[in-house]
Amino acid sequence: MVTRTNFMLLAIGLGAATAAHGQGPAPHPATLTLTRRQAVDTALARNPQLAVAREQLAQARAQATETAAFPDPTLSGDLTGQRSVTGFRTNTGSDVGVGLSVPFPTKFVLLNRVGNANTDAASFNYDQLRQQTASQTAQAYDALIVALRHRADLQTGDSLAKDFLKKTQVRFDAGTAARLDVLKAQVDLGQAENSLLANERDLANARAALNRLLGRPLGFGVEAAESLAVPPDLPAIDSLVALARLRRPELLGLASQQRGASAATSLAQQYFLPDLDLSVSKNMTQGTPATYTTGIGISVPLFFWNHQRGQVAEARHHERELAAAYADLDAQVEQDVRVTYATAATALAQAVYLRDQLLPEAHRAYDIALTSYGLGGSSALDVLDARRTLLDAESQYADALGAANDARADLERAVAGSFDEDHAGVPNVH
Repeated sequence: MVTRTNFMLLAIGLGAATAAHGQGPAPHPATLTLTRRQAVDTALARNPQLAVAREQLAQARAQATETAAFPDPTLSGDLTGQRSVTGFRTNTGSDVGVGLSVPFPTKFVLLNRVGNANTDAASFNYDQLRQQTASQTAQAYDALIVALRHRADLQTGDSLAKDFLKKTQVRFDAGTAARLDVLKAQVDLGQAENSLLANERDLANARAALNRLLGRPLGFGVEAAESLAVPPDLPAIDSLVALARLRRPELLGLASQQRGASAATSLAQQYFLPDLDLSVSKNMTQGTPATYTTGIGISVPLFFWNHQRGQVAEARHHERELAAAYADLDAQVEQDVRVTYATAATALAQAVYLRDQLLPEAHRAYDIALTSYGLGGSSALDVLDARRTLLDAESQYADALGAANDARADLERAVAGSFDEDHAGVPNVH
């Protein structure tokens, strides 16, 4: 029996075979071409880890509602005067009552503050995960671009190796080059083609990593619509540190926890404010008119030292714990910004040097060696060495571009958002 799914797969296979016979291989039916910003936006909308965090945030909001909820009333009833345990119809009277426990009004306010503080802390944790996901997606996108750039460089090197082999063969046929030169050119071409094969593995891994962040099947196709360039200069370090202190979700979340802890301390200190227990019951006895009973009860904190040494002391120590944690986290955030800034500045300087100094010199050296070899003035070893130097320089420049853009994306994560409106990197997702 041919199912609808099998039929669709068969149709896709026939279409791919037709394209391969006619105009070359067809693209993957699920291939997605997108910019870096589109990749980040897609990850923020579809990443499974963010879906988990959103549900956890919804749970935190529900817990806040539970924390400040008004107590449910109680209903009670009894039968009196029964002749036996199971003689329910032999009773001579019955009571029906309603009870309600009413906390002191200020406790509702403080409980609401505690619940809102916990919800805000969960919200800031969600924002932090969004920023981390955005940074990881930008870096995965850059990794794909670097792999594609390596492939382009390797394809160029493969073409140069084939061209050099042809020239060497012509010179050998003319008697102006040794057989060893031809063998060296053939080995060099084999190495170039082997590097292309290894690059296919890097491309597959880069696409799988990006697809996972995008919430797509790992085997689907994904292509980059942008290329890498040297990022702009960095702002001053002090301004970035100040920006991180204002925007980092960890600091904002811990500050929210401090507010909640302060409200919890105030709540613990109100142990002397009594909760009110109200009850009303209707008493019915056979042969007599029904009567009503009203009850009022309050808690009396007679052993006050238990409260002072217990929940009040615990709440105060928790506040001090959070204050110390905030001071340590503030230092961690500043260190994070300074470390990522140093990495980004170094990567940027290396990319600029390779672009302006090393790469032009490598091109010039290869052109000179190839021209000299064509005129019979240099050996094949000189040309092969110059070509390897050029390919190494191209590879280093591609890696440096990826490192510079990755370091900038990580720095934007450290300051919790983009610090350059003209830069299409990681957005401020807070």
